[in-house]
Amino acid sequence: MLPPWFLYTAVTVVLVLAGTALFFFTLTRGALILRGAMGAAGDDAAHVYPIYSNMRLIKLIDFQPIIAAILLFQYDRLVSAITHGLRDMDLQGKKVLITSCAFGNVIPRVVKAAAESGASRVLIADIILNELTHAKSKLPAFAGKVEYLEENATAMRLPDGSVNANVIFFLLHELPHPLKGVALSEACRVLAPGGKLYLAEFHRPDPWVLRALSWTYFKVFEPLGLALWDTHDPVKQLEAMEGFTCERRTVFFGNFQVIVATRAPAA
Repeated sequence: MLPPWFLYTAVTVVLVLAGTALFFFTLTRGALILRGAMGAAGDDAAHVYPIYSNMRLIKLIDFQPIIAAILLFQYDRLVSAITHGLRDMDLQGKKVLITSCAFGNVIPRVVKAAAESGASRVLIADIILNELTHAKSKLPAFAGKVEYLEENATAMRLPDGSVNANVIFFLLHELPHPLKGVALSEACRVLAPGGKLYLAEFHRPDPWVLRALSWTYFKVFEPLGLALWDTHDPVKQLEAMEGFTCERRTVFFGNFQVIVATRAPAA
């Protein structure tokens, strides 16, 4: 017979995991289902989860260890791939765009890398004002270099070719399928000749066990993400755009990807 402490521990772990899963489901897919049932799915931000729009929830969730765990502790590795790329660019006197805010320390690290490469301005765009406010609280040291824009990633108001680097960190998997390609098109439109788009996202894992677990996660919590595995592969969509070449790097058995799309230099 198993000792009582073992049973108590096992029950506690199961309850904690179940409670955590229920919490995140309620504030992600569950909220979208409820919005649809209430007829509130027509707004531009209707696809945005409450954890990205409610300031109390933003502050509750945006805790680095939690965010790292959600990305299977590959967060630092993914951000580093982007910041290293930015540091290798000549951004002297140029602009860098971050399309859509993200939890964790990615925004401060990207802004720091852009500044170290000589960027004169970093633009941070998000459809949710609370996200911009929260991002601003992380960047007191860069107050004079950062501009915050309440913008829709699928309908940017920035001029064509106005930035030399654009960073999108785990946005596509949350967008409705018709908007995925639109967001990529807008991200590329605002890039200047020779500019680079840095895109971090989920990817189809190589081992079948990890693939099955990932498929289950997406089906339950984020079903819009599965399309990135095939029909809405970002590389295929980007390479279909004239004048762009792509490099893809996958990490953690193929579970995540960092894509660098480069716009051809001016003739």
